[in-house]
Amino acid sequence: MRTLITYFIKYPVTGNVIMILILLFGYFGLKDLKKTFFPIVESKIINVTATYPGSSPEEIEEGIVLKIEQRLKGLTGVERVMSTSQENVGTFRIEVLKGFDTDLILQDVKNAIDQINSFPDGMEPPLVVKREEVSFAINFALSGDVDLKTLKKYAQKAEDDLLTIDGISKVTVSGFPSEEIEITFRENDLQAYNLTIEEATAAIRRSNIDITGGKIKTTDEELLLRARSKKYYANDLRDIVLKTTEDGKIVHLYDVASINDIWSDTPNRTYMNGNPSVTITLMNTNDEDIIYIADQAQKYVEQFNAENDVLRADIIRDASITIRQRIELLTKNGFYGFVLVFLFLTLFLNYRLAFWVAISIPISFAGMFILASYVGLTLNVMSLFGMILVIGILVDDGIVIGENIFQHWERGKSPLTAAIDGTLQVLPAVISAVLTTVVAFATFFFLDGRLGDFAPDLAFVVICTLLISLVEGALILPAHLGYSSALNRKEKKGFDKGMEFIEVKMNGVMFFMRNKLYAPLYKKALQNKLATIAFFVALFLLTIGGINGGLIKLTFFPSIGGDSVGINLELPAGTRSHKTEEILLKIENAIDSVNKELSANREDGLNVIEKYERSVGPSTNIGSINIGLLDGEKRNLDGYIIANAIRDKVGSIPEAEKISFGALSMFGKPVSVSLLGNNLNELNAAKEELKAELSKLTELRDVVDNDQKGIRELNIQLKNKAYLLGLNLQQVLSQVRQGFFGSEVQRLQRGEDEVKIWIRYDLEDRSTLGKLENMRIRLTNGSEIPLKEIATYTIERGIIAINHLDGKREVKVEAD
Repeated sequence: MRTLITYFIKYPVTGNVIMILILLFGYFGLKDLKKTFFPIVESKIINVTATYPGSSPEEIEEGIVLKIEQRLKGLTGVERVMSTSQENVGTFRIEVLKGFDTDLILQDVKNAIDQINSFPDGMEPPLVVKREEVSFAINFALSGDVDLKTLKKYAQKAEDDLLTIDGISKVTVSGFPSEEIEITFRENDLQAYNLTIEEATAAIRRSNIDITGGKIKTTDEELLLRARSKKYYANDLRDIVLKTTEDGKIVHLYDVASINDIWSDTPNRTYMNGNPSVTITLMNTNDEDIIYIADQAQKYVEQFNAENDVLRADIIRDASITIRQRIELLTKNGFYGFVLVFLFLTLFLNYRLAFWVAISIPISFAGMFILASYVGLTLNVMSLFGMILVIGILVDDGIVIGENIFQHWERGKSPLTAAIDGTLQVLPAVISAVLTTVVAFATFFFLDGRLGDFAPDLAFVVICTLLISLVEGALILPAHLGYSSALNRKEKKGFDKGMEFIEVKMNGVMFFMRNKLYAPLYKKALQNKLATIAFFVALFLLTIGGINGGLIKLTFFPSIGGDSVGINLELPAGTRSHKTEEILLKIENAIDSVNKELSANREDGLNVIEKYERSVGPSTNIGSINIGLLDGEKRNLDGYIIANAIRDKVGSIPEAEKISFGALSMFGKPVSVSLLGNNLNELNAAKEELKAELSKLTELRDVVDNDQKGIRELNIQLKNKAYLLGLNLQQVLSQVRQGFFGSEVQRLQRGEDEVKIWIRYDLEDRSTLGKLENMRIRLTNGSEIPLKEIATYTIERGIIAINHLDGKREVKVEAD
């Protein structure tokens, strides 16, 4: 090591060239680093979606989920299988073991599912995909007092405009249901013309076609035979012929049905500040820059507002703000660190020595940026946190080495000798100190789970920066100090003389603090060893007592005041969407009232609540309001105070099964416990016992579970008369399903949208139990009979969803 240090001191140009190259390539490495919210990780998640329209959660579980779980059991490389059975759809989340290739496991999963040949009729082919790792970047709303079609037109144009920008590939639009063509029949008309929904479905499929019939080859040319009869809008389908009667009358579709272009009956609507809106969301992939995407979106919003008077664009949430704030904090801390190191070493040693020690901060970061760009690291919340963290320990080795070199020079050694001897004397201790920290952070590379995906970025930054700092302190710094005027015994003149005067005075202060304050206290501590040990043990016990007593709080993530508040509402399953809207509007009125009260006393006249977005979905009984607050630095008011004020203003909502007011969190509930088992009675008992115990803890609130009661169901059973007439349950339920749920006739590609044509009863004929009882069931001989004569029904409460984890029923209990 002496030889290497001596070489760098003998040939200082080597150290200078290396330093310049590190700074130069570090700058380009920094420019090459992309900005993402979370670290880049390879996707280890496979999603499976199986859609079976019109089915209950129990049907999904028995007919689809259990069969797929059976095939996936014991599949190599699969760590965990989670499934959810809901109305119409079953979903799987398959987690791949660390070290296995997700693409290979994906093919194994596809092969396993393809081997199942007993899926129920009417089920759509299962969709098996590897989840793409994308992160939220920014979203904005287009709102105004216009109809939904206008909103959709502007939203699709905004989507197309944004997708034309290089570096943006993931744009989604939400806030409106899909478009459909609904053909609704009246039961009386069907009876009058002796028609069934099944016959009408077949007639429409036969007529609404676009098909070729071959070619006519004449002597001079070929003529293509084609029937262009496919219609894409409701009004164009009116004249389709369903049948002809014995007296020669032609029955058209409009004779027995109403045909309309509609929005599907799904709750997918949003409102911004009370006006209808649509939401455009931009995501960033692993190859895209979150700050670039956010900048482009903000420019588009500004341009949109400048060019349009009908609609207004408002930013809802911008994830890049967090990254910008951390970059700003890193830059500020780096500058302050450089200044403080320079200032204090100037006061107690020499300003030239202080400069060469402080310069290790940019050199160390530049070296880390070179390595980071090589391994594909990004600037994200974890890597930036690592940079902010390492600034505090970065110059420790440089200070120790620089101070020791200065001390050897003060003893009378030549500058070059002092540089060599001073470095070698403390180098083992410096290396040990750095390696101790490196080993501690190296454990982050062996963590599992979600934290194991994120922590390595932090560790990489800390380890690389410290190692570069160690190399700079051991090789480059001694060469700079060996030739520095700081180690010069000539009489100081001018500025140097003034600085020497300051150094002498500060040395006097240091002498007083060391010899008059610290030394006597240190001697007494050594003379009274038991008292010293007892003092620190007492401090340790006080700390433990403070934690156990609740004076010192423990949390996995720090509570950081955000600029948004979320209100989530859940009503009993089956509640119509307009009822959910009524309660959300009541909450909106409370939000307006709280905003006026909190903003009235502000000198700047700014609103504490800038915007709020109301939405209903994913089911009709669920709604939410996301509130955007004034920037925290201007607001001077914690978000939870605003949330509590809104809660108090809203008061009690007896209809609600769940309602929560609080900050939005991407990490879910603080307490979440999964209960697994195959015995439903035991699961329910364990769930209730756990909820009771958690409710006793004063630190927790809003203790809930995911085993919620579902929509009320009519369970239809056939009478013996039905079997005597040659009917079975499948035939009867098939006809009921066609009338009340509907029969999908066709799917049309209308521009960018896939439009489904549905046939079902008119809403009036689906509005009461009496309509169901009087529905005509077609017998095998062509005659008809009311449903109430061949069937009975009971009303039961269903369930919303059935969750499985690794083949066992799962019930989750959560609390805030």
